[in-house]
Amino acid sequence: MLECGMLEQDKRALRRRSAILCKQLVVDELLIQSLQADEILTDSMAEAIMAEQTSQKRSWRLLILLPKRGPQAFRSFCSALQDTDQQHLCDLLTQSPEKDGKDTRVETTQPEEEPEGEAGRLVEQTTEKKRERFVDSSLPLSTQEGIAAKRARTQESMEFSLDADSPITTPVLPCTHDFYLSHCQQSYRMNSSPRGFALVISNVTFDPRAAPDLDPRKGGEVDDEVLRKVFTELDYMVTVHRDLTAQGMRTCIENFGRRQDHQTVNSCVVCLLSHGVEGAIYGTDGELLQLDWVFEAFDNVHCPLLQNKPKMFFIQACRGDEMDCGVEQIDGPTRTCSPSCEQRDAGREGQMDANSIQRGDMGRPRIKLPQRSDMICGYASLKGQRICTAAMRNTKRGSWFIQEINTALRLHARDTHIADILVQVNGRIKAREGYAPGTAHHRCKEMSEFTSSLCKDLYLFPKYQPQY
Repeated sequence: MLECGMLEQDKRALRRRSAILCKQLVVDELLIQSLQADEILTDSMAEAIMAEQTSQKRSWRLLILLPKRGPQAFRSFCSALQDTDQQHLCDLLTQSPEKDGKDTRVETTQPEEEPEGEAGRLVEQTTEKKRERFVDSSLPLSTQEGIAAKRARTQESMEFSLDADSPITTPVLPCTHDFYLSHCQQSYRMNSSPRGFALVISNVTFDPRAAPDLDPRKGGEVDDEVLRKVFTELDYMVTVHRDLTAQGMRTCIENFGRRQDHQTVNSCVVCLLSHGVEGAIYGTDGELLQLDWVFEAFDNVHCPLLQNKPKMFFIQACRGDEMDCGVEQIDGPTRTCSPSCEQRDAGREGQMDANSIQRGDMGRPRIKLPQRSDMICGYASLKGQRICTAAMRNTKRGSWFIQEINTALRLHARDTHIADILVQVNGRIKAREGYAPGTAHHRCKEMSEFTSSLCKDLYLFPKYQPQY
């Protein structure tokens, strides 16, 4: 049982910073898990907090609960802030109260959001100085607009980009022995060490003479490092190539697909990050590499060593120049009805021609595979019937899509198959909005999608090695 109530001095610290906390605090799964591990929150409390629809409401509910959760709650909360890259809020809470009466002049830098294609140019940074007010108010907490010295990572709504921000780096959570045993039979074999080989091609700087319309992808260097780290932790041998021409990408991909050691591993990963159009991405020379050629390079004909093995592709690039400005959601519950319809080629089922029967007399033919199978590809932006949309990239923290892939893999790969992880990524991308006041990119939207020809569940079983 928790001792009743938080220490009075800690309660006062929460009240003093209530307005700032309610606006800036990022209440995500990692922070909640940290508080649960310290037994500050029960499972039902955690579920109630995460069920709230907005970041501010989740913050409000958590801050209502904390003062009632015992004398250790404040210390545990500060530790959770540190673990989730919100050190500045921890410092604010532990700051001496004598400083509260002094006016503090602070500076904030507007974030930079860029589409990956030619839909926009770099958003100019602006600075504004305002006085920060601290209000000793009682909970419920104020949500009045204010300016703070630093803003926390925001995974749901507006994008804030400051030098202190960085992608989530919590260690990849390990798969348990029981989970592996209960899922390994119905899923792709995934127990080799390494699990496979991963190729990351990241074009950040483009030749100004050959491709004058392709701006540098500021923040792209963050993406390839994020991917290198997360797939290394997932037990992949990762190779990163940066700034390749279209022909350089072809050569690199061909060499990667011909690796003889694909035979000894269970899967492969290919990540392509660049400017793009529908169906192709740009080399640094302004020439296009067709994505269909990339998929063909790993199909069952051209890459036989990866037959029946899962092949994962992640494409961070625009598929057009249109920006998604979003639409206002109509009040009321949302409803989706999409009746299923299964089409069967019933007339051909079970048929055998004379040639196949004759071959059977001469010896059993080999089982055939489709030319292309066992692939899943996540795209940062959506291909529509009429328009193809731009992918958004934060110039300090990298692209939205790669940020969410990184977070989802680190937190959920231990018990979620890849298709469901990409569904989660879609949901997080859907909730995001660009923040660039005064520009066409302010409140812009993005929607990711994926395609799959996987034939089984694909679990990565991170950090698990079966005992033989």
